[in-house]
Amino acid sequence: PEEWFVEAKIADTSPYYDFASVRAGSQFFVSDFRGFIFADVNRAVRLFGTRNSNRDQFNVLWFDQTEKDTNSLLNRLNEDRHQNTWIANYYRQDFLYPGNNVTASFHYNHDKPSMEFDRNNFLVRPDPVGVFAPHDVRAYYFGGASNGHIERINVSSAFYYVFGRDDLNPIAGREVDISAYMAALELSYDRDWVRFRSSYFYSSGDSNPNDDTGTGFDAIFAAPNFAGQEFSYWGRQGIRLFGIELVNRESLTPSMRNTKFQGQTNFVNPGLHLFNLGLDADITPRLKTINNVNFLWFDETAVLETYLFVGDVRKFIGADLSTGLEYRPLLNNNVLIEGGLATLIPGDGFKDLYQNLNGETRSHVAGFMEVVLEY
Repeated sequence: PEEWFVEAKIADTSPYYDFASVRAGSQFFVSDFRGFIFADVNRAVRLFGTRNSNRDQFNVLWFDQTEKDTNSLLNRLNEDRHQNTWIANYYRQDFLYPGNNVTASFHYNHDKPSMEFDRNNFLVRPDPVGVFAPHDVRAYYFGGASNGHIERINVSSAFYYVFGRDDLNPIAGREVDISAYMAALELSYDRDWVRFRSSYFYSSGDSNPNDDTGTGFDAIFAAPNFAGQEFSYWGRQGIRLFGIELVNRESLTPSMRNTKFQGQTNFVNPGLHLFNLGLDADITPRLKTINNVNFLWFDETAVLETYLFVGDVRKFIGADLSTGLEYRPLLNNNVLIEGGLATLIPGDGFKDLYQNLNGETRSHVAGFMEVVLEY
């Protein structure tokens, strides 16, 4: 099983049903509203509870991750990942405005030196680029996020700064000091059964892959529910680039790591600008449609030029158009059927990376369907 744990209440902390509890075992946890930094099911010890009549919530966790199976992405219960993550966050409801919720958080990720071949016999750790030798990564994330509404406008935002050290970054070929950041903002408006959305996502890139500073932002184990990532081509497919993934499956940042499920964080990467326009519509209580147009640019391209040994790589990645359906036959989330279709229309930067011998780079199209059962 993926989830198994024991839980015990430590104390009631006020006359208003506030409490503190501890949970130990394999458990699901998302560290902020949209899953920008960490979202996983894994071994952990969690201290959590509420304050101020449940207006405030807090979590303190220690994750001792297991290895993921290459194909099913389920945990291998008896195989240690050699990675530990500490997370602390604090939530406050109705901050400044009724319905506006905020959180402040701290993450510390220690990814120890190790070597791993996946179930398909491909090297996944360390990443097979540049100097692929086992290396130690220590990264500290500070930041905050909000989610809710201010009057009639729905607002979701996030900002994170990460610093630390990678003792042998494979692309830089040297020890690098980490200093990078990301920001995200989504504004939406509900009109009857339709939601109109617009959002922007930014992750800093590295302008000089040969110096001793890694300024390209990367998350620990992200699964961002943002800008239609679940249905988009860029966010869902895991686009390969000569032995690594330019962007990992179920991610937004072009981190240039082999896989987010088994690879290590890489802070020497090009970064991203994403501008989104979206429309969600509840066609019936059971059926919902999600539609998005994303425009994507690299923040910096020097890393790509160095990695591929090419001249100028332009910044515009392209336009990502996607549409999807979400069907809940029982009017709850016990049975969820999703399907979608997405296309990436390449821009100049994408063509510079993937242009074939006859000088053409065609649009990429992908579709999917999945059934989720939860009981």
